[in-house]
Amino acid sequence: MLDHVSITVTELPRARAFYDAVMAALGQPLVWADADGAGYGLRADAGHPERSYLSIRPVTRLLTDRRHWCLKAASRAQVDAFHAAALAQGGTCDGPPALRAEYHPTYYAAFVRDPDGNRLEAVCHRG
Repeated sequence: MLDHVSITVTELPRARAFYDAVMAALGQPLVWADADGAGYGLRADAGHPERSYLSIRPVTRLLTDRRHWCLKAASRAQVDAFHAAALAQGGTCDGPPALRAEYHPTYYAAFVRDPDGNRLEAVCHRG
């Protein structure tokens, strides 16, 4: 389960184009944007613990590590749309949309790298 994640990017306009497309493909709204970054989705609260939130913030230099964020998708079609949107906005494929039975029989996911190298996954657990 993913509640919220904040990540850093080196070029905010490029990252905004990428994340606007990817998050729209997953049905997650842009909820704020300014020179300090952008936020997507809705924050969880006591009445809505199922919600997830992602923010992006600009920095001048990124450190390399094993960053990975898995985002919920409501359907396999959303996983496919996430992957296509990522590639159209300068992302790279790190695993095409497919069933990944090594996790469980209905685990359908796609993996991408954003333009800064952050590894993102979208998953649908439904059959």
